[in-house]
Amino acid sequence: MDQSKFEEDNAKNCILQSEIPAIAKTEPCWLGIDEAGRGPVLGPMVYGTCYSPISKKEELKALGFADSKTLTEEQREAIFEQLTGAGEIIGWMVEILSPTYISNSMLRRTKYNLNALSHDCAIGLIEKVLAQGVQVAEIYVDTVGDPGKYQEKLKGLFPDIDITVAKKADADYQIVGAASICAKVARDKAVRNWQFLEEIILETNSYGSGYPSDPNTKKFMSDSLDRVFGFPQFVRFSWSTATKIIEKNGVVFRWDDDDDEENDNKNTQSLLKFMGGKKDPSAQRHRFFKDRCLNIATEL
Repeated sequence: MDQSKFEEDNAKNCILQSEIPAIAKTEPCWLGIDEAGRGPVLGPMVYGTCYSPISKKEELKALGFADSKTLTEEQREAIFEQLTGAGEIIGWMVEILSPTYISNSMLRRTKYNLNALSHDCAIGLIEKVLAQGVQVAEIYVDTVGDPGKYQEKLKGLFPDIDITVAKKADADYQIVGAASICAKVARDKAVRNWQFLEEIILETNSYGSGYPSDPNTKKFMSDSLDRVFGFPQFVRFSWSTATKIIEKNGVVFRWDDDDDEENDNKNTQSLLKFMGGKKDPSAQRHRFFKDRCLNIATEL
């Protein structure tokens, strides 16, 4: 999987995909969706989708798809190679969501949690596959949140497609297992080859799995913390794990104008009061308003 496009700028999201099998545009297909890297505090989250003609379901069994978490990295790579070698009957697409994008999304002014972000990413992948002419007839999704509500949401958007949302769908449906493999291979490679813009030099995978409970991950976060500027972009700074470390070890400071804000407010006239003062009866309205018969609106 060539990730050079993502490696050029790992602060932005990136979509990678295979060639579309010709048969997928003429025969009804089933499509699976799964993610990798939802829980870690380090690195990107990746959403993956695979699709294949329903008539070819039996042929997929030979590829040995399974929940990617139950396989070693070497096993996942080997299965992905088999998957790409079967490009005449199966296609795939992944979206790599950068840690920067995840954190900025979760911390924006209007609430946008990880579940909503995950749903939107899955929906976006489905829409992109459909837009490329793939004849999707069945969709299987490993759930995020309540399966019933998620399934109802997808059904409302894609009413003509048979949709199944379930827990552990990657273990029960081969096409979801295939999507799981694609997502995990993409994340593994993105984490392994991460380019630190902050010029941090590390031994390969010295930051561990990326999960908050991993001792290597904890050590990396402690060692890489800049007490003023925080963490490198590799860290999801919206995670509570990161926030706690910053609060404990970061520099505490206060902006100079914070202290004066209250006093300034006391001594500053309200803008509405200033604009709403008594008008000089001798003042003339500008010609621009008179020529266009524009008057001040007092009521809506």
